[in-house]
Amino acid sequence: MGRILLVDDEASMRRILAFNLRQDQHEIWEASGVQEARRALAANDFDVVVTDQRMPDGEGLAVLGYAHESDATLPVIFLTAVATIELAVESMRQGAFDFLTKPFQPEVVRATVRRAYERTRLLRENILLKDAVVRLEGTSEIFGESPAIREVRERIARVAPTSATVLITGETGTGKELVARAIHRNSPRASKPFVAVNCAAFTETLLESELFGHEKGAFTGADRQRQGLFEAAHDGTLFLDEAGEMSLPAQAKLLRVLTNGELLRVGSTRPRQVDVRVLVATHRNLQQRVKEGLFREDLFYRLAVVPIHLPPLRDRVEDIPGMSDIFCQQIATELKMPRRSLSEAALQQLRQYRFPGNLRELRNLIERAYILTSNLEIGPGDLPLAQKETVSAGNNGSHADSFAIPTSEGFDFWSTPRKNSSCAL
Repeated sequence: MGRILLVDDEASMRRILAFNLRQDQHEIWEASGVQEARRALAANDFDVVVTDQRMPDGEGLAVLGYAHESDATLPVIFLTAVATIELAVESMRQGAFDFLTKPFQPEVVRATVRRAYERTRLLRENILLKDAVVRLEGTSEIFGESPAIREVRERIARVAPTSATVLITGETGTGKELVARAIHRNSPRASKPFVAVNCAAFTETLLESELFGHEKGAFTGADRQRQGLFEAAHDGTLFLDEAGEMSLPAQAKLLRVLTNGELLRVGSTRPRQVDVRVLVATHRNLQQRVKEGLFREDLFYRLAVVPIHLPPLRDRVEDIPGMSDIFCQQIATELKMPRRSLSEAALQQLRQYRFPGNLRELRNLIERAYILTSNLEIGPGDLPLAQKETVSAGNNGSHADSFAIPTSEGFDFWSTPRKNSSCAL
């Protein structure tokens, strides 16, 4: 059965309760007061807590608070001689499972503990089932069956269970945040916060304040103390999109956090400890920015522990029909419109298009066609492409600043890929 923590300053009361509850095969732990209960909750997992209210070193309401700090779903039963209406109301308001009075009937206490244990068991089974479903889904949002995308999914599966920092590279619109979310969702931190921030959206001062927080009076307008996103993501994952845009001072602070888990709020001299997994994305050539003095070399190598590269859509045209079908289904559901499909002529037109906006542009094109045409089949004329340039056999559409996959020969992240490159990861 369950692990039960009994909290009462009277040893005789704990012995009576333990004797009765052991008849239901429960494993019993005892605490003689609030502080002992606090230490037990911090060091062990319990299924139910039974606590007195009035004890020499504190109140049962404090035990309730410590229990919910340890596990928000942990049921706490009050068993006390201090049976006031105010206490009963307050304990239930703060999330107590039940409120019983002394002297107690053993069968009532046993039945209440059984109900609390059953609730805990069902809640935890539900969490495990949800986790199993998520893991079965795996990286289902990383669509595509091209060799490059299959390799991306395999790399996500390998790196997600670890705590390694991941550098996600690729052009705008290739789905870098989807990769970051897939890594978090399949990691041991999946139940903890996933916090995303676009580093290009803030000025230098605001970005530092956003990431690391600030103290009151640290700068003009800082009228109160503020927690940063690193602290908000404690025990979880922080996704830094467009990290190549960070200023050098912000990079230095980021390096400190990655190295020893310490951060300094803007305007503070007191370091704070955080436990955060950092995932980083950029469309920039970070090696080139290192050469230009715009990005710290030590930070670059600290971020590039595990690189994952997302190829542009023009380099995996075999995925366009499948992606188009998925987007058609999603858009029809979102817009509450009849399901439509793309004609073969429309698909052929898309295969020959360069897609500077990649997957984001493909989805926008299809959504626009859904809105502006009444045909059930979307044709070439329903797709107003931004440019008429096509991808020819002699030009795979790669940009001068395009990415290549790192090899075992070195960190050549951004050399121009050769013709017919397999994009293997």
